[in-house]
Amino acid sequence: MTKLTVSRGMLGIIAATLVTPVAAQDEPSGFLEEITVTASKRQTTLQDTPIAVSVVSTTNLKQSQVSDIKDLQFLVPSLRVTQLQSSGNTNFLIRGFGNGANNAGIEPSVGVFVDGVYRSRTASALSDLPNLERVEVLRGPQSTLFGKNASAGVISVITAKPSLVETTGSTSLTIGEYDQIIVKADVNGPLSDTVGFSLSGSYNSRDGYYDNLAGGDALGQQDRIGMRGQLLFVPSDDLEVRFIADFDSFDEACCGVANLLDGPTGGAVRALGGNLVSNDPFAYQGYYDFTPENDFLTSGASLQFDYDINESVTLTSITAFRSLARFDNVDIDFTSAELLDPETANRTDTGIDTWTQEFRLSGATDNMSWMGGVYLFDEEVVQETGVLYGDAFRAYADILTGGVPGNSPLNGIEALFGHAPGTFQGSGQGLIDLSTMDDTAFSIFGQVDIDLGERATLTLGANYTEDEKDVTFSSIGTDVFSNTDLNNDLTVFGVPLPTVLFGQAFTANTGLAPTPANIAFIESVAPGTSGAINAGVAASIAGLQTLQFLAPNVNFPNSVEPGNTKDDDTTWTVRLAFDLTDTVNVYASAGTGFKASSWNLSRDSRPFPSDQAAIEAAGLSVPNLIYTTRFAGPEESTVYELGLKGIWDTVSLNVALFTQEIEGFQSNIFTGTGFSLANAGKQSTDGLEIDIRWQPIESFEGTFAATILDPLYDSFVGASGVNGPTDLSGTQPPGIHELSLTATGAYSFSIGNAAGFVRAEYIYEDEVQVVENVPASVASREVSTLNASAGLAWENGFEVMLWGRNINNDEYLLSAFPSVAQAGSFSGYPNQPRTYGLTVRKYFD
Repeated sequence: MTKLTVSRGMLGIIAATLVTPVAAQDEPSGFLEEITVTASKRQTTLQDTPIAVSVVSTTNLKQSQVSDIKDLQFLVPSLRVTQLQSSGNTNFLIRGFGNGANNAGIEPSVGVFVDGVYRSRTASALSDLPNLERVEVLRGPQSTLFGKNASAGVISVITAKPSLVETTGSTSLTIGEYDQIIVKADVNGPLSDTVGFSLSGSYNSRDGYYDNLAGGDALGQQDRIGMRGQLLFVPSDDLEVRFIADFDSFDEACCGVANLLDGPTGGAVRALGGNLVSNDPFAYQGYYDFTPENDFLTSGASLQFDYDINESVTLTSITAFRSLARFDNVDIDFTSAELLDPETANRTDTGIDTWTQEFRLSGATDNMSWMGGVYLFDEEVVQETGVLYGDAFRAYADILTGGVPGNSPLNGIEALFGHAPGTFQGSGQGLIDLSTMDDTAFSIFGQVDIDLGERATLTLGANYTEDEKDVTFSSIGTDVFSNTDLNNDLTVFGVPLPTVLFGQAFTANTGLAPTPANIAFIESVAPGTSGAINAGVAASIAGLQTLQFLAPNVNFPNSVEPGNTKDDDTTWTVRLAFDLTDTVNVYASAGTGFKASSWNLSRDSRPFPSDQAAIEAAGLSVPNLIYTTRFAGPEESTVYELGLKGIWDTVSLNVALFTQEIEGFQSNIFTGTGFSLANAGKQSTDGLEIDIRWQPIESFEGTFAATILDPLYDSFVGASGVNGPTDLSGTQPPGIHELSLTATGAYSFSIGNAAGFVRAEYIYEDEVQVVENVPASVASREVSTLNASAGLAWENGFEVMLWGRNINNDEYLLSAFPSVAQAGSFSGYPNQPRTYGLTVRKYFD
């Protein structure tokens, strides 16, 4: 497919054409229904909300067979979702900005809220939510109203409140590809004139789609159980109380990883009796010596009070507590050779407890509406990770050093340091890391909408946020080889290894003992001999050092590293909206966003290079200590936006032209065993978003949405490149598509006493390099996916729907990374193949 090249000047020409004022018309009276949103924390219509927001209705969610939040990307072009190792490692991006993934110290740049409650980690945001009213995706910084972790945008999930009028409910059964079975049930109704309740449950089971040719279970298997209950208490017209409790359990074997490039280590894997499917990203099969485990439990409760103090002022309080427990163990070498211990191949055990409290006052006068509030946040994170060598790793290292299992240069090095044979990289050796993080924050915010008359409204808002994190990190390294300084530790001869190796090489080449006199003599007759031998020794040691995979670390807090960050920032919003007609409005806005410092809690957390001298002076240094980063400083985002929203009898049009930048963008790159966390100096994007909804007749509705981006790393020195740290300044950030399109069409009809529909969805994203540290020639992505569904509903409450996702079997990579302990090889996560199924549902009242 031809790639569309977009320039910043081109965006301006397109936008100028689209935002040309439209002649005055009466209010629409056609088939389009009004869409309600709460994007500004007050209820308005989509067309009257001067914010770039996409809304997905409950009808679209059901007809599209959206099972959880990560499937929303097929309906919202500015939203992209990537996934690593398990569903809990899902990462959301809006307009190309976002981070998080499987690093517990990093909160996402895209905030996820469910019924007003912030879900601080993706794993706690995923569930088969029933009775959805809608999902709103707010694009661009939203920190003024949503706080510290909305610097790229917000996903707001709104569920239906319990009814005080009638008792209703539903049950459904879905049968799908890979023996998928989904069972859902819910009931909703009054307990009295003032109390309503709802209760729902779901079960979702599916076999894997990624075959393990070594004989284990297929990967991609999932078992999910979820329960959710609500109580609604409305004792008077002035007071409403809503209590929500939920519980979700996920048990998965995720995810299939493909070999993208089989480098020089593939032969060593096969020599050990292991195997891998080489150079085939979409074989959907591989060799694994054990089945991965991905288990997590998430639960929580919230209590919301809405009290009308008087006719114009309302007090809202939302108190919430959430808990997340995760356990992951993944075969991170992704071969059937037992290079890593199956019990702790890449084990991560995480617990996160989060408490939030929001108090909000809102009101209105004749020419002004206002809102102000306080937000409190307290979170505790405890994480233990481990990676230990398996029975085959030493033999693997023997082969990589040019020997055979049991007889390699490692044997000689062991002897020189006085170790027994087989000591280096023995089974069970490795790293165990324990980290904790206490995060406390508070925000004070306010916003006012001033009616300027003559169809104009001015919005002013500000938010002050303060965030403090206290972090501890303790590492236990039992890898004897990685703990050995090959250049400076003394051998059994009382001298460093380079001296011993030089002497051995000198004698082997000259037949003379390496005495000063003999060395001087050889230099007199063959100048440069000593230099050549030293260069060879250095190269040999450098080759051995590449096998020191699990270098020891420095625990903190210590006398140099306090393990604390404290950040504060004031963000603001200024927006001027003007109603050109009763059906067309335009707006111009500027705003900022903020995200506090993020800590690297993976095993790649290392001291800053700037602390090296102080660490060495304090006697804290350990052999082979690597200096990278402990944390990334705050993100500060700024956006300038022009928008147009119009609605007529049969069509609505929303357009946003923006320029957005993030200073200090927190880049979090997966390296296979951990994460490289660093601040990019500056990342910016100029863009245009178009959202069209068309309903020419009552029985047909079509949508078209496009996002055109011109992303750029304005400055990013020290980025994780293919060959190590590099300067990506002036380049396009990988993973951000310049062009994204979505289109849907739904046609409704009647057959006898049944109402039917057919629906199709299409998503396209142009080609882009997947990630910085894997070459574009190895891992690029272009998406062209088609989904479809068709259903019938009868008056007695029965519904049946046939659905298919990725029915054209489109193939693309979700992410990629350098293969673990396999230099020169690369691995990647392929997307899910075609699935289809049948859903039967019964409503009752």
